[in-house]
Amino acid sequence: MRDEQLLRYSRHILLNEIGIEGQARILASHALIIGAGGLGSPVALYLGSAGVGHITVVDHDTVDMTNLQRQVAHCMERVGQPKAHSARAAIAAINPEVQVTPVVARADAALLDTLVAQADVVLDCCDNFATRQAINAACVRHCKPLVSGAAIRFDGQISVYDARDPLSPCYACVFPPDTDFEETRCATMGVFAPLVGIIGSMQAAEALKLLSGAGRTLTGRLLMLDGRAMEFTEVRIARQAGCPVCGAH
Repeated sequence: MRDEQLLRYSRHILLNEIGIEGQARILASHALIIGAGGLGSPVALYLGSAGVGHITVVDHDTVDMTNLQRQVAHCMERVGQPKAHSARAAIAAINPEVQVTPVVARADAALLDTLVAQADVVLDCCDNFATRQAINAACVRHCKPLVSGAAIRFDGQISVYDARDPLSPCYACVFPPDTDFEETRCATMGVFAPLVGIIGSMQAAEALKLLSGAGRTLTGRLLMLDGRAMEFTEVRIARQAGCPVCGAH
């Protein structure tokens, strides 16, 4: 690690749980972020500032004025630009050493099959059920840890689904793919701006713990936040033997 890196990441290195070895693992890692909106913005900024060596950001959308209320990786000057490119610019402004690969495309099964295989950790920051299921299936197939977050109105949730752990459930164990799920979107339901920052920051924290080996992750636990009262509720979640996604693995 160069002197400049020792200085930049000194506050991580001072932590016994991370140290030089853990920071070196972060520097050598590859994170895949699906979605560069409300959740993906803090995820991208914190992973970039922490020195994750390679970050791939996938988002098909462009920056809109209505995004700026909560999507802190974007700014007025980049309205109309692809969010993936805007996120790359935001990371570069903080830490130009990080390699960022923007992918302006929908995260379908074929794309995920390629990108998930290349990553050390996957962060689900998207806003629709079908994509979440596709991300989970790819993570199970390639045995990659998944940090999944969601936020709408004043309610948020986060968990880690680690396919490397035989006891860990996958996303489909908790939210079965055949569930009649009613989509809720920010455009119609609204979202409290700091909520996505809280959940997204927690996703970044879980990813950095996975990459560095520090602490205990949220594997096997679903953490839910009521932003109105600022109260957390934790639910233990278990692997389902009959899960159509991870049951066969």
